[in-house]
Amino acid sequence: MKKFIQCIVAFAALSGGVLLAQDLTGAWQGTLHAGSDLRIIVKISKAEGGVQKAVLFSIDQGGQPIGATATLQGSIVKISVPSIDGVYEGKLDSDKTLIAGTWTQGGKPLPLDLKRATAETAWELPATPTQPKPMAADANPVFEVATIKLSPPDEPGKAFTLRGGNFVTVNTTLSDLMTFAYKLHPRQITGGPAWLSTEKYDLNAKPEPEGLPSADQAKIMVQKLLTDRFRLAFHRDQKEIPVYALVVGKSGPKLTPSVDQDARPGLFFSRPGVLPARSATMADFAHVMQSAVLDRPVVDQTGLSGRYDFILKWTPDPFQFSGMGIKAPPPAADAADPDLFTAIQQQLGLKLESVKAPVEVLVIDHVEKPSEN
Repeated sequence: MKKFIQCIVAFAALSGGVLLAQDLTGAWQGTLHAGSDLRIIVKISKAEGGVQKAVLFSIDQGGQPIGATATLQGSIVKISVPSIDGVYEGKLDSDKTLIAGTWTQGGKPLPLDLKRATAETAWELPATPTQPKPMAADANPVFEVATIKLSPPDEPGKAFTLRGGNFVTVNTTLSDLMTFAYKLHPRQITGGPAWLSTEKYDLNAKPEPEGLPSADQAKIMVQKLLTDRFRLAFHRDQKEIPVYALVVGKSGPKLTPSVDQDARPGLFFSRPGVLPARSATMADFAHVMQSAVLDRPVVDQTGLSGRYDFILKWTPDPFQFSGMGIKAPPPAADAADPDLFTAIQQQLGLKLESVKAPVEVLVIDHVEKPSEN
């Protein structure tokens, strides 16, 4: 339960009940006993159009806001936090001062009663955590220093990350670096030597100028590194190939808008088949699915332009996750989660359709093994 919410902001659509939406308006607080005591604050306010917003804090942990949804049916309150796979369910008493309920995350329900707070009883909220200073938006980003080494032969997995201010990759081929830098699927790279997709490297590079680079700035720096250290040269073309089109399902999307539409996206697999997403666009989601999971490009055709919080849970088949350098085990006969295509429809209200479509491809004209550090 240590992964419990740090700071949850929910957009609550309260409908279908006898009680009016304003019955929940105000601040609520209670203590969750999850190994250690975690004090929880929920602030609910009425927004335009009768839709309520809820802000939920785990004040003993601090952290960033996570989107959720809340509903009120009669006296039953339900708050779903899809990006951490958490659900709160409780019953509002007749005085409208207490919600007696349980918090469930990871299959284990824990009691959590929320009491309406007053000016005298309200707990103090923690200070907002200091965020790393971002790199200037108009910067000309480059890697000041970059070390490229062959990966150890037995190194498992694959990773792209920021570590100690440096941009670090583990067990990545030149093909991996290109797909990251240009937001492509490996099938969108043609030509080049065989080692392009077999020889693996560990990269450790220091960004310049100072500040935390955005995702686009990181890609620009990798593009420059490929030109400088791998002497990469290519030209662009169009080619019709099999792709997956990501579209909205017939019943509409089942996605929670992120409370901070300007936040950096976070899509990190907690294990194969479990993808929590925070502040993610549909383009971000499509890119993660094509780069890590699927065997062909994924084209975003949803028409959805916002950022969303969600969790996607499915049972992988053995042909998925080659992009992460791992092989998913065969699905168990009693697997609880559906296959990927069904899960996307049921949990996100989206669909993956197998079609042929013209996509951009990079045709390699020249490339060399990386120059020495």
